[in-house]
This record gives sequence, structure tokens and C-alpha cells, in this order.
Amino acid sequence: MSPPKLSFNRIDAISAPVQGALLMTLAALGFSIMNILIRYAADELHPIQIAFFRNFFALAFVLPWLFRHGLAGLRTERPGMHLARSVVGLSAMFCWFTSITILPLAEAVALNFTVPLFATAGAYFILRETVGVRRWSATLAGFLGVIVILRPGFVEITPAMAMPVIAAGFMAGSVLLVKTLSRTEDTVAMVLIMNLIMTPLSLIPALFVWEWPSWTVLGYLTLIGLVATIAHLALTKSYRLADASAVIPFDYTRLPFVAFFAYFAFGEVPDEWTWIGAGIIAASAIYIAQREAKVARERTAAEAPRAQI
Repeated sequence: MSPPKLSFNRIDAISAPVQGALLMTLAALGFSIMNILIRYAADELHPIQIAFFRNFFALAFVLPWLFRHGLAGLRTERPGMHLARSVVGLSAMFCWFTSITILPLAEAVALNFTVPLFATAGAYFILRETVGVRRWSATLAGFLGVIVILRPGFVEITPAMAMPVIAAGFMAGSVLLVKTLSRTEDTVAMVLIMNLIMTPLSLIPALFVWEWPSWTVLGYLTLIGLVATIAHLALTKSYRLADASAVIPFDYTRLPFVAFFAYFAFGEVPDEWTWIGAGIIAASAIYIAQREAKVARERTAAEAPRAQI
């Protein structure tokens, strides 16, 4: 009697939406681990220098793609937009890395959930996309969630509290630029071009705060680049496998993940207002994603008969 054969392709039997959800959860876990590592590295280094090393090691991990495909894979007719995307993305990174070194991690993550809200507003004002009353209402509700977390009038509002929200604004700008670039550019090439630009760009300000890291912190920095690369690849694959409306809810597992890690690593315990506000923001963003998906399907259905004429 022959021994049973082991199958390593069982993941293929899982439906695409479930695979997308699992990958989005993996990305959320990866970004949460990255945030913890950044906090550890910040004991020695300035957040701007950490951002440089994050870009440097992420570039090192994606360079094999360039060696396989050659410089032809980097051809683009939109270098200016790639540069703009990198500048906006780097600004988001500086603000975000700074915020998680000075704020409780769960609070920073909760406030950063506002990225889809800013993206909705940007889609209307910058890309001139149609945004209906329902999505505007959900966007407003999401920003009310920010007020619940910050509680102005009851808690002193410090400039540090604005950092994750400012980072969210820059991240939303990056999302809009990626959305525009993705119409003509290859996804992997976009990631590689971004890292090729952001690495030397982030080195310039890093030189003004430069400190040589210890071997331990250098290990953290290497892991930051590796985890960030894996998380971004999982995120990209997730969006390819399923509709954004189906996988975005799993992105919000970042809050319980980071709250769990922050409790054991730093003894941080988020208050009930952080959870309530985060819930409001997440619910608003999920509704916006679902509404956008529904509108896109209705638009596609309406245009199909015309295409057949």
C-alpha cells in the first residue's frame, strides 16, 4: 500500500475572495509588526533615518525583479507622476513614522484609518469623480469618529495627535496617484520605481539626523524592510484576487493586532474612546468601499449594452 501523497496546492482550492481576505489579514499583521519594530528602532534613531533604511532594505528585496527583467521593465512615459507619487509617499512615511514614535500605537493606527475618507474627498476634488450623498455622509461620519478619539474640549489636543491624520492625508494622495498610474503602468514596476526614487530622496534629510545604528537596531531595520515588502506584496495580491469592498474590512484587523503587540511590548492599553472612534471610522470606510463597488458595477452594466451596438 503506497503512502498518501501530500498536496501543496490546497490553497488553489480556496476561493479567490477568501484568499484575498487572508492576504489582507497577512498584510495587516505585517504592517503591525513593522510598527512595533519602528518603535524599537526609534530608541536609537530619528524616524526620518528609519524611513531611509526602510526604503533602502525594501529596495534591496525587490531588486531581484529588476535583475530578471532588466531596465526595460522600468520604461515609463509618466516620470513626473512617479516622482510626485514618491514625494507624496515619502511625506506620508515621515509623518507616519514620527506619529508612531510619539503616540500610543493603537491611537495612531485608529486615526490613520481615515485614509479612505481623504481619498473619497480627493477623488471628487482632484480626479473629478462623482461622489454621491451617501458616500459624503459616510465620509462625514468617519471624521466624527476622529473627534470621538481626540475628544477636543475634554482632552488637550497636541500637535502630535495631528500627525497620523496628516499622514493619512498624504497616504490618500498617494492612493489617488497610484490609481491614476495603474491605468498604464505595471504594478511591480511601480513599486520598484517608487523605491528607486524614495531611497536617495529619503537619504538627504536622513543625513542631517544621522546616527550609526547598533547591530541590534540594524537587525530591526532589515526586518522592517523585509516585512514592509511582504506586506505590500500581500496587499497588492489581495486587491487583485477580490473586490476592494470584500477585502478592505480585513485591513482593520490592524487595530487589534497592534493593540495586542503594543500591550506586551510597551504596556500600552487603548481606552474605550479609541475603540469606539476606530469602529466608526472603519464602518464608514467599509461602507464607502462597498458603495464604490456597487456604483462601479452599475456603471459597467449600463455601458455594456452600448459596447454591443
